[in-house]
Amino acid sequence: MKAKIKNAVSSKVNAIGLPIIALCFVCFFWGTTWIASKEGVKHMPALQLAAIRQFIGGSLYVCYFLFKKAPWPKGKQWKTILILSVLNFALSNGLSTWGVKYISSGLGAIINAIFPLWIVIITLFRGERLARLAVFGLIISFGGVCVIFYDHLNEIIKPNFTFGILLSIIATISWAFGSLYTKKKAASFNPYFSLGLQMVISSVLLFAITGATGTGVAVNLIPVNSWWAIAYLVIIGSVLSFIAFIYMLQRLPPEINSIYAYVNPIIAVLLGAMIFGEPLTIAIGIGGVVTLGGLYMVNYSMRKARL
Repeated sequence: MKAKIKNAVSSKVNAIGLPIIALCFVCFFWGTTWIASKEGVKHMPALQLAAIRQFIGGSLYVCYFLFKKAPWPKGKQWKTILILSVLNFALSNGLSTWGVKYISSGLGAIINAIFPLWIVIITLFRGERLARLAVFGLIISFGGVCVIFYDHLNEIIKPNFTFGILLSIIATISWAFGSLYTKKKAASFNPYFSLGLQMVISSVLLFAITGATGTGVAVNLIPVNSWWAIAYLVIIGSVLSFIAFIYMLQRLPPEINSIYAYVNPIIAVLLGAMIFGEPLTIAIGIGGVVTLGGLYMVNYSMRKARL
């Protein structure tokens, strides 16, 4: 009897505890990947860093599932994987990594967090009606972004800063389209294997771009600091965090697992200030809170509309 009770308690703890641990892992460590990216791109081309990261991380996934003799995707599943490779990795991850070469890691993380706003805007252009709460959240988030950029008005005239902002915004738009496409077209296929294939395919595209433009550097010329950043991004960002991310998505309700989207920018801003001495002003603090509050309203409205 005691053994049955002990097993039942243990099962309940695993059912609740492990997904929460996975959520905490994603909340903190995905925030730290912005710091690693910022360190990595200081010493090498950003797209090459993203390509190496995705190739190594994706290869680890693919090799594992080849060893497990998992079935390969079939037919239209490949179309979905190819499109998501471009949207979620070649464009979104590649451009966001490139963006932090010119802007702070904290600012890059905050811009990345606003992708739900693009989902709302895309939905609006499709002719779908929006709930008042979503519209209100959209306005509040936009106001928060304006407050954040108040401190950067003197930097707007700098071409590199403007370019970094533009890259980061395009990255979030691409992620929004990728999220909508995943929801509409995602095949019943092993998500981890699919993730690995997307990474490998996107890395080939990014290697081709850096090769064609002559922007890559020889592997032996990449400094140790960048290799440490790549190792961290692969192990923590591309493997462990994604495993934890998919695990928590499958076991936690949306209103809980979406918390990571609000915590990641906070972690990135705080660590950026501590490690790189990036500015941590009142405008960034207030604007960040307002922006994330608006995003919460948008996400809450979208979840409510699905019920």
